[in-house]
Amino acid sequence: MKRKLFVAVETYPISGRFVISRGAKTEAVVVTATLAAVAGGVGRGECVPYSRYGESVQSVVAAIESARGALEAGADRAALQHLLPAGAARNALDCALWDLEAKRSGVPAHAAAGFDALAPLVTAYTISVGAPGEMRAAAEKAAERPLLKIKLAGEGDEARLAAVRAGAPDSTLIVDANESWDEETLARRLAACADHGVALVEQPLPAGRDDILAAIPHPAPICADESVHDRASLASLQGRYDAINVKLDKTGGLTEALALARAAQEMGFAVMAGCMVGTSLAMAPAVLVGQMAAFVDLDGPLLLARDRVPGLCYDGSTLAPPLPALWG
Repeated sequence: MKRKLFVAVETYPISGRFVISRGAKTEAVVVTATLAAVAGGVGRGECVPYSRYGESVQSVVAAIESARGALEAGADRAALQHLLPAGAARNALDCALWDLEAKRSGVPAHAAAGFDALAPLVTAYTISVGAPGEMRAAAEKAAERPLLKIKLAGEGDEARLAAVRAGAPDSTLIVDANESWDEETLARRLAACADHGVALVEQPLPAGRDDILAAIPHPAPICADESVHDRASLASLQGRYDAINVKLDKTGGLTEALALARAAQEMGFAVMAGCMVGTSLAMAPAVLVGQMAAFVDLDGPLLLARDRVPGLCYDGSTLAPPLPALWG
């Protein structure tokens, strides 16, 4: 099946600033791949280049372009897994292929993936890292949300955590350190998380320097993020982590994300469905992963000043499954 590939770079302003341990940003820059079949049907996928993994907008666009010939000649999702490595570029193309298949066949993507139906999801809402007072104020504004994800950054994190808990006493809390902790402070900070009823701690230590996690108690469950990308990452995580964060921009698309989530569950890991800061087009395929997840963090559009239209429907923190006009 011959197709035409179109690639676009789009910018969406963030409402305020999104701040993690590695820095701040005020806009989300996304790359969108569109596959238009000559015989009819259009599929779309979105990715977010991430410098932590050596990606830039330019490198992701170049990677997508490197697969243009094969994709336009009819390469399918199975072939794509060998054309490009896991990462943002493959994600945009893989999700575009899922969407195109659904549009041409009339079979929704969730049915093709083995789900009878998609249930609504409750997503976390992210509180950016900042001074304790700032974070408490942000938590107070979001206190009616059932699940909050707190970005931390190392020094001063115990005070930040206490401030957020004071601002949102009834919310379930997830902590995301983004590799900012060290071995010397790890036990103290994990204990503080347990004291404040934190349900999950994401990536406390830098990837590749997390051996100690196998040798210490986990007073709160610990989730791998930067340490896990695809199924090849899983074996090394056993004994260190209790859960894994599945993000399509890391796995290189929905195809590997579903396989990773299922393999992780078979190995005893809990699954978290996560995202980069992108639009509803990036979140929509991840809703399928969310069906298997103990924790869902698909709040990208909630952090934007404007989303693409049509977008996903959020009722507070409850996320409805995507409509076909968006994806799938």
